[in-house]
Amino acid sequence: MLFPRRRLSGFRLDDQGVAAVEFAILTPVFLLMLMGMLAYGIYFGAANSVQQIAADAARTSIAGLSATERDSLVKSFIDGNARDYMLIDGSKVTYTIGDKPTDASQYVVTVRYDASSLPIWNLNIPLPSPNKVITFTSVIRKGGM
Repeated sequence: MLFPRRRLSGFRLDDQGVAAVEFAILTPVFLLMLMGMLAYGIYFGAANSVQQIAADAARTSIAGLSATERDSLVKSFIDGNARDYMLIDGSKVTYTIGDKPTDASQYVVTVRYDASSLPIWNLNIPLPSPNKVITFTSVIRKGGM
């Protein structure tokens, strides 16, 4: 059955329920964006903490007078303080330390964090996922050189 022209034009001009339809269309998009921002915010916060651990540990090495003393200071700093950084589980932090192979006047601290326990992996959002291992390296010139 064909609708009379008058009835269709009235339907087209009727705006009741428009807000509900817009809400139904935009809410999933908004929630996806919000969850993505939260998830990536947590991840970036953990990445910032890992970067800060590497930088702080490298600065700690300056106080060492020998390679053994530098390594000992850095190991004790990371082992004792990694759990105090925001969003970091200290038991999942690994590191490599030592002189830079190409320049003996520089000391290198590389910190890796297994971020697989962060809530970003539980969200199952259709966004590109970052690496589950966060790695940062900090290089500092040795003192007295």
